[in-house]
Amino acid sequence: MPTVDLGQISLHYEEAGPTSGEAILLVMGLGTQMVYWPQRLIDDLSKDHRVIWFDNRDVGLSTKVDAPTAPMLRVLAGTFGLPVPPPPYTLRDMADDAVGLLDHLDVPRAHVVGVSMGGMIAQRMAIHHPQRLASLVPVMSSSGTRLVPPAKPRAAKTFFMTVPTHERDAYVDAIAEMRGAIASPGFDHDHEHLRRSIGIAYDRGLNPAGFVRHLHAIAADGSRVPELRRVEVPTLVVHGADDPLVNHRAGRSIADAVPGAHFRLVRGMGHDLPPGVCDLLADEVNGLIKRLA
Repeated sequence: MPTVDLGQISLHYEEAGPTSGEAILLVMGLGTQMVYWPQRLIDDLSKDHRVIWFDNRDVGLSTKVDAPTAPMLRVLAGTFGLPVPPPPYTLRDMADDAVGLLDHLDVPRAHVVGVSMGGMIAQRMAIHHPQRLASLVPVMSSSGTRLVPPAKPRAAKTFFMTVPTHERDAYVDAIAEMRGAIASPGFDHDHEHLRRSIGIAYDRGLNPAGFVRHLHAIAADGSRVPELRRVEVPTLVVHGADDPLVNHRAGRSIADAVPGAHFRLVRGMGHDLPPGVCDLLADEVNGLIKRLA
C-alpha cells in the first residue's frame, strides 16, 4: 500500500480506476480505517473515475499522533457545545492532510465524498481549499450546528461501550454489535463483509486514543454554518431519514447553509453503507459528475 509523507504526518492510501478519469476522493469518518469503504462502492465509482481513499491521521496505517488525550467525558461534553481544551489537531489540519495527498498525486481538483466526520473534513476542504474541489458530497454528516436533535439512546450508548482489544474474535463481535446499533433499517446488510472489514482493521492495528482525538477535533470545531454560507463549490448532501446517530436535520443544515446545495434524504438509511445505499450513493455521485462535466 502506498504512503505519502506530509512532513510530520504520513498517510496510507489506495487508488483505483483510470488515472485519466475525474478524481474522486473518499474521506472516512470518526476513528474508522479505510478498509471499511465497501468494495462495491469503489468498484462502481472507479469504472470511469479515479477513486482515491486513505487512512486519516491517527487511524489504521497512517501516523499515530504522539499527543495527550483528553478525558472522553470532557470531549463528549464538547459535542453538546460545552467548552473543550484545544485539541492536538483540528479538522482543518485533517483537511490539509487530504489536500496534501491530492498534491502528492498531482490531482488539481477532486470530487470529495466524505462520510460522517469525513463529511466534516470535506467541508473544511471546501471552506479553506475551494479551488481543489470539483464538488462536495457530505454523507450522513453535519454542519456542526447544535440546533438538531441528539443521537437516539441506543446509538449514543455506543460511545460508552467497552470494546475488548486483546482478542480478535471478541473485538469483531463487539464492533459488529456497535455497527448494528446505527445500521440502516430499510436495507439488506452484508454482515460477512462487515465482519471481514472489522477483522482486517484489527490486524492492521488499533488506536483507541486516535478515536478520542478525532472526536476532540469534532467537538472543538463548532458550527461551520457561517463559513459554509460563503462556499461556492457545487454541493450534494446525502443523509438517511433513519440515521439514529446523526439526525437528518444535521445534513439538512449543511444544504441550507451552502448556496445552491442539493439535499437527498434516503428513506430507510441509517448511519452506514449497506449494499443498497452504496448503489444509490454511486448513482448520485456519478450523476453529479456528469451534470458538472
